[in-house]
Amino acid sequence: MADIPATMRRIVSEAKSNGTLEVRIEEVPTPKPEAGQVLVKIEAAPINPSDLALLLSMTDASQAKSVDATTTSLPIPDFAMRMLQGRMDEAMPVGNEGSGTVVAAGDAAGEGLVGKLVAAAGGDMFAEYRCVPVAMCMPMPEGVSARDAASSFVNPMTALSMTKVMKRDGSPALVHTAAASNLGQMLQRICKADGIPLINIVRKPEQRAILKDLGADYALNSEDGNFMADLVEACAETGAIIGFDAVGGGDLSGRIITAMEAAQSRKLTEYSRYGTSVHKQMYVYGRLDLGEVRVPPSVGMAWGVGGFLLTNFLATISPEERMGMAMRIATEIKTTFASDYTGEISLDDVLKPDVMAKYNAKATGTKYLIKP
Repeated sequence: MADIPATMRRIVSEAKSNGTLEVRIEEVPTPKPEAGQVLVKIEAAPINPSDLALLLSMTDASQAKSVDATTTSLPIPDFAMRMLQGRMDEAMPVGNEGSGTVVAAGDAAGEGLVGKLVAAAGGDMFAEYRCVPVAMCMPMPEGVSARDAASSFVNPMTALSMTKVMKRDGSPALVHTAAASNLGQMLQRICKADGIPLINIVRKPEQRAILKDLGADYALNSEDGNFMADLVEACAETGAIIGFDAVGGGDLSGRIITAMEAAQSRKLTEYSRYGTSVHKQMYVYGRLDLGEVRVPPSVGMAWGVGGFLLTNFLATISPEERMGMAMRIATEIKTTFASDYTGEISLDDVLKPDVMAKYNAKATGTKYLIKP
């Protein structure tokens, strides 16, 4: 057994009833694995948008102030206090996923993993050690580093799930926004490999170039004057009636549904004031814009906008299907599911206001990796 310290450090976030949010480093006893668990020495953990939602919530990182070496404080906006009541005055561990070496096992079920590099999910990954159920460990092949394996769950599983939802809902193609993100690039590679038509939507020419370099057939800039015309044509050519929106607020989901409806209406043989009967669906899975989602009346009557959460979807499929997804990810973690990182930071760096502003920038393609 490895030399395991009695205590370890981890990041917690606490919304306090005095109107401040504290991000802290806590020193706590190193957990001991129970039956069916292993202890992982965390070597790399990415900061995903879903982590930021817990870590910083709706605070403004530019207002962060260092209280001491282990605490940074941010004011909570008045509008957010009501929304945070459910977590008020409770220190919440942060970090959805990470990778590291298994250093101990609770019983025979995990002994075969001791000494091996695994990716893991389950929260509390912004820490030096984490007890993880054996079933939540994804063993990595030889030649894969902790950096390679760190983002093996959230983005890869989400991207693969999008294609499964597409097939379940009967769409022959997909639309995806904020498409030059790490997840978007993964989705482009998946769709290219699997022969799935994908309509990528971005906001900048350089983001479009990234996707074209990956072989994208459709990479549309929503800021272009001909965007809607091009989107209608793309939807007509591919038949896309399903989309995933990382932006959330604003009119982008509504514009996409409008384009889908316009494309489908070309098939009508007679006029209907209710529009087509083909259901068009946008799934909002990110909130880069916290505003309301706006859908115009031009979309007809067969459409929907709903939320998409990875864990909810995974609960609807079989263990065998989930295992198949995990096996593909592990096999292709350095190719199809590779992640790029803007920089690497320590647990101490997470608390620094200047670093906080960088990893909370929400800029497409910007992603930081914590090395505990």
